[in-house]
Amino acid sequence: MNGYHTPVMLEESMEALNIKPDGIYVDCTFGGGGHSRGILSRLGKDGMLVAFDQDADAQDNLPDDERILFIRSNFRFIRSQLRAYSIDRVDGILADLGVSSHHFDDPERGFSFRFDAPLDMRMNVKAPLSAAKIVAEYPQEELTRLFRDYGELQSPHKIAAQIVEARKNETIDTTFKLMKVVERFTPKREQTKFLAKLFQALRIEVNGEMEALRMMLEQSAKVLKEDGRLVVITYHSLEDRLVKNFMRSGNFEGVVHRDIYGNSSTLLEPLGKPVVPSLVELEANSRSRSAKLRTARKKVDEK
Repeated sequence: MNGYHTPVMLEESMEALNIKPDGIYVDCTFGGGGHSRGILSRLGKDGMLVAFDQDADAQDNLPDDERILFIRSNFRFIRSQLRAYSIDRVDGILADLGVSSHHFDDPERGFSFRFDAPLDMRMNVKAPLSAAKIVAEYPQEELTRLFRDYGELQSPHKIAAQIVEARKNETIDTTFKLMKVVERFTPKREQTKFLAKLFQALRIEVNGEMEALRMMLEQSAKVLKEDGRLVVITYHSLEDRLVKNFMRSGNFEGVVHRDIYGNSSTLLEPLGKPVVPSLVELEANSRSRSAKLRTARKKVDEK
């Protein structure tokens, strides 16, 4: 596991989960297994951890522990996958939505603009959609949409138009080729920030990250036991807005619906304010700098 990924806000997330020794917990994003090991260390012999990850590489990090069940799947299928193993309710769910250091540091995966590599970005390498396919085939209006919505880039239509024009003459199938195509729109003083947003937009689209997050959140409210905890670590405003709104209102618009008696129909309630990494953690792990941890509990039916 060394070098795979440093778990972000480990102690804070463990505290937020309020772990019961005999409980059943889900780690939606196993990755290097850092958070999973934290959960296992707090479970007793009758406790259980279910770990999800769609990346085959993650399975190599599994600890030798009979209390862990590894499911190689996207967490968007959390409810059906748990049911397949006769698990109807769990005591806590943790989702660290960050891309692991392993992915950024492996040139061949194409997640980073630091390396000249295939324009891939697939978490599941067997998935049909890659970043290169998007760049090669998406219409200009669709490219504009994802650069605007997922990258929050300035002048997304101009960037999309530049790509569409450039691909008429060459195949844009590597990270450096893409960077060359958008060079005229890359601010000299904010090159890293611009490219990070550009690559983020493609990665989100490739992996269907926003839709997967919506599906996981909706299902989590149903599979949690009463007083169970949902803990989510986000890394950009798009994710955080969805998580914040859902925990607060039960929908992604953030509108709380009430019955004629003024009672909210939401299944969850937020606990405390969002938590950010400590100065000590920021110094030790710079990739935690944009992280934000939110916690909600499943309401207890008092009827």
